[in-house]
Amino acid sequence: MWVTQKCQYALRALFELAKHEGRGVVRAADIAANQAIPKRFLEVILHQLRQGGFVDSQRGKEGGFFLSRSASGITVGELIRFIDGPINPVDCQLEKPHFDCTLKGSCVFIGLWDEARQALERVYDTKTLKDLVEREQHMLAGEGMSYCI
Repeated sequence: MWVTQKCQYALRALFELAKHEGRGVVRAADIAANQAIPKRFLEVILHQLRQGGFVDSQRGKEGGFFLSRSASGITVGELIRFIDGPINPVDCQLEKPHFDCTLKGSCVFIGLWDEARQALERVYDTKTLKDLVEREQHMLAGEGMSYCI
């Protein structure tokens, strides 16, 4: 399972808003510039995130976007599922309805794929936007943590 570019952009947009949590709105142009997201694509993503209840917006000259929920209450896993769908390490045909696989019922890999899925979910579901903001603060303070989102 690859996290799509769209999902990575959505995560980076939410991350940027989480960095400004409690300090007002952030303009889409600033999110795009700070997170290297194409502005036109960001507008589509922000609209989708608003429909999903992740962000809200304020119109007008001083308008922009803000998180509609606390950064500590939004997990990476929740966002991935919203944008990309279920978290799976492989696109196994056995999981698709009406697929006639000759290995159905005897595939040795099903257990392996399920273990991998559970591990991915554990990582994604325990990391919040707040965790990522704190991680960046540690990195900027020179505490040696390296992590790419």
